[in-house]
Amino acid sequence: MTHSTSRRRFLGQVGLGVSVAAFSGSGLRSLSAANVNEEINMGFISCGGRSRSLMKQFSKVPGVNIGAICDVDKERVKKIKTNLYPTAKTYVDMRELIADKEIDAVVVATCNHWHCLAAIWAMEAGKDVYVEKPLSHSQWEGEQTVAAARKYDRICQVGTQQRSDPMQAEIKKFLHEEKALGQITAARVNRYGVRGAIGKRDTPLEIPKNVNYDLWLGPAMKEPLFRKSLHYDWHWDWNTGSGEMGNWGVHVLDDVRNNIFRDNVDLPSRIMGGGGRVVWNDAGETPNVHFVYFDTGDIPVVIGLSNLPAEKGGKKSPGIPGPNSGYLAYCEGGTFYGQRGRAFAKDKDGKVIRKFEGNNGDVVHMANFIDAVRKRDSSILNADVAVGHASTGWCNLANIAYMSGEKYTKEQAKEIDFYAWNKLLDGTDKHLTAHGLALDNEQIVLSPMLNLDKAGQFVGEHAASANKLLKREYREGYKVPELAAAPAGAK
Repeated sequence: MTHSTSRRRFLGQVGLGVSVAAFSGSGLRSLSAANVNEEINMGFISCGGRSRSLMKQFSKVPGVNIGAICDVDKERVKKIKTNLYPTAKTYVDMRELIADKEIDAVVVATCNHWHCLAAIWAMEAGKDVYVEKPLSHSQWEGEQTVAAARKYDRICQVGTQQRSDPMQAEIKKFLHEEKALGQITAARVNRYGVRGAIGKRDTPLEIPKNVNYDLWLGPAMKEPLFRKSLHYDWHWDWNTGSGEMGNWGVHVLDDVRNNIFRDNVDLPSRIMGGGGRVVWNDAGETPNVHFVYFDTGDIPVVIGLSNLPAEKGGKKSPGIPGPNSGYLAYCEGGTFYGQRGRAFAKDKDGKVIRKFEGNNGDVVHMANFIDAVRKRDSSILNADVAVGHASTGWCNLANIAYMSGEKYTKEQAKEIDFYAWNKLLDGTDKHLTAHGLALDNEQIVLSPMLNLDKAGQFVGEHAASANKLLKREYREGYKVPELAAAPAGAK
């Protein structure tokens, strides 16, 4: 079979939603422990800002070649090829890159709504995959991506790069082996970073002619856009993005799963959350103020998030306990403060007793992926797809809680009697007051308490509506294939 014939067959099968597992062995290069010194040819799906950063970091890993780049925006592709990687092949349709027999591994750095389908298509075609966070746009498709990695025996790493920072192992030893602060009693997670409004148009946004909009949409619904920019601001539209919770929230919650729970808690057993998109009056849909309680059955966790400044017209985030982007572990003997690249611990008297310095995991995380690719051993990955699925899951559930919310009431909020939750709500109320609002404003919602079973399905009084949000609708030709067995009792 010629390369052109195999490529056409693959494109046709993918377009019809047919499995292409059989194609994975036809004409593709097969890396094994026997040829660990071979150059790894990588293809990058997307030429946006994050993808460009990943290209630079992967280029620093010995034996890696940027072999192909792809973007639905032809101008982006042209700019990257001309200015950075002149020898790289170029594609507009990711299916053509995936079908390229000379590409060994693929980096998926698209909009969130494309992550899972692009990763699955690549693994079906025999490629290993590095996929940016959040792994999924919905819980169900994340499950299918994990299943794809196992079915096709592919290496799949999720881009929570701080997992590869050596500091993380030191933190776990300090907290759990040395028990330097005693028992961990609770955790608070923060993501407070100022972002501006994305604007609101009276007429739908005109898509640039250099963008293949059908491919840009992919699995997402075709809906008019009333924001000012196509690129990046997709984050704040539920159709394509996951809000700040699915953007930075994945990183900080992943740190908590890693360092506080040591990955022993995949998902919480109960969740309550709320917030609102306030002040800006723009075309965005996702909350710019978000607060959530996670019941893990052991250590309770809360997360607070805001994109608003501390005061009207300000440029700084509000003052909060702990780092603006990080977490606190409340312990019997003090408090641990963690964030990207550094951390410290204080005893009960407020004295700093230990400091940690890290490297953010950049390049190291990419090298870890390449090492696993060469050795054909997913067990050495620092952020295997299953790990990334679990951490992304906390964010997906937090967004479901918000979307399940009704008008905030103090009575509903008091169902949780927990000091970190109460402190988070008090701080959020003061934060909103600085903008002429309050928690009991009609623009702020709060969900009921949502219960989950061990399979990640909602159960109980509010289960039906919440379970509908575990999976999205897909456009014809871009449906994520069902590979994982449905949980018992799921519809």
